[in-house]
Amino acid sequence: MNRLIALDMLRGYALVCIMLDHMPVSELRWFTLANFAIFDAAELFVLLSGFLVGMVWQSVERKEGRRAAQWRFARRAFEVWRALVFGGLLMALVSAGLLALDMDHTAIWHQYAVWVLENPLGFFGVLASMWLQPNLLDVLAVYVILLASVPLTIPLLLRYPLGFAAASFVLWCFAPVLNAFVPNHRLGGLLFNPFGWQMLFFSGIAMGLFRRQVMPVLMQHRRLLTILSAGMFLFGTAIIVGAKIGEPALPFRDALRLIYGGEIGKWDLDGTRYMAIMGASWLVAVPLAGIMERMAASRLGVALQQIGRGGLFSFLACVLLSVLGDAFQMNPAGQGIARRMAVDVWAILALWWISVLWLTYGAPWQVSIRLRRQAKA
Repeated sequence: MNRLIALDMLRGYALVCIMLDHMPVSELRWFTLANFAIFDAAELFVLLSGFLVGMVWQSVERKEGRRAAQWRFARRAFEVWRALVFGGLLMALVSAGLLALDMDHTAIWHQYAVWVLENPLGFFGVLASMWLQPNLLDVLAVYVILLASVPLTIPLLLRYPLGFAAASFVLWCFAPVLNAFVPNHRLGGLLFNPFGWQMLFFSGIAMGLFRRQVMPVLMQHRRLLTILSAGMFLFGTAIIVGAKIGEPALPFRDALRLIYGGEIGKWDLDGTRYMAIMGASWLVAVPLAGIMERMAASRLGVALQQIGRGGLFSFLACVLLSVLGDAFQMNPAGQGIARRMAVDVWAILALWWISVLWLTYGAPWQVSIRLRRQAKA
């Protein structure tokens, strides 16, 4: 499988945005994706993750067979679950350490720090059962569920693509009702509704699996699709800009609301958000492909690639850096723009440095362990 440098760059960009978005008084958070698009970095990360799953599945199945691909993603689901559990424990301990130093922070709930110290085994249990999903890590719970389904669902997608798409859409339509039945620490089910977000994830997988067959057909209608995609993206941007302007833009906002209806919810994956990011994916993949490749090859683009290639390790690092960065920006209170900006830059550089260390030492070590296991088998 050949790596797509633009894909790695966008994954890295998504992680940087996720980190900054979770630092409430960050200065650079006003320039993240959520400020000029109706969707945010979470949707971008899930779509790109699905696309990568599709590409990897196709490569592994072609070289080693379907059973190998199924086993690989079953193992990957376990790895993400493990990251959710131990990442939650580590995040709670970091929060407890900050509170012990009298460094307030709002990126995560303080109760995690209380629970991990008062009842560490109980806290481990609720994380391991996924009954509790700590904020900042809650998207991993959905990722575990979706990845665990991949060994069964991708063969169905490959055999019945249209039927699978229809079933995914129907499941999305009933997502709010179904999510309410999921056992969870909060009322209403998981925060990231798996029955809604599955449609975006499997859309990404389908893009990775069928891109060679579908793209020649779509390219015959390139101009029309580009116009529709740009229109959908700009429509979402207009909603965001109108909301930021506030009261003076009320007539404009009311006119837009006549088109999209009521509230555009994130957690169930509103259709407006879904269509906007799918439109954006076409713009990035086709009319802006050359620009994206040049950006990815730049010095900044390479740094973002390295963050994106860090994968799960980079995600955990970005979450922990969100908590630390939030604490550094809030303590002492009343910091100026320059100091908060310095913390933003520090957090980004730290995320890049940690990702490079992982790629240099951690990833090769992980590969060597996998090869030794395969040799023994």
